[in-house]
Amino acid sequence: MTPPDILARIEDWPANAQKHFARTRCIVHDIAETADIGALDEALKWGQPAWRPKRPLVGSTLRVDWSPTTPDRLLAFVDCKTDLAQQMDTRFPGQFHNDGRRALGFALNAPLDEDAVWQLAHLTLTYHRAKRLS
Repeated sequence: MTPPDILARIEDWPANAQKHFARTRCIVHDIAETADIGALDEALKWGQPAWRPKRPLVGSTLRVDWSPTTPDRLLAFVDCKTDLAQQMDTRFPGQFHNDGRRALGFALNAPLDEDAVWQLAHLTLTYHRAKRLS
């Protein structure tokens, strides 16, 4: 069940942004179960819906937001001290707006690229564990 504060945050988003958010949320929770991540902390971080593994040293935070300043995109944010945005640009060159540091924009006028969301969520939620194993 989506936490009430997150529901309140997304209630004014356009329908397609809410739809992309809902699918992203499902993907994030599926990954948490299948990749041995464990429970997630799901809350607003900096006013944006966010997920982070509750267990320490497993993964990083993934935030998602929609804003009227970029009305055609749902933005996903990763920690700017990681190379996650760069990894996504390498895996999906030119596929979506990527600032190369922390923000990736998924177009709202097209179906959500579930493979890209899956890879972004998996890379983010397992970031620290993967770094320890490499």
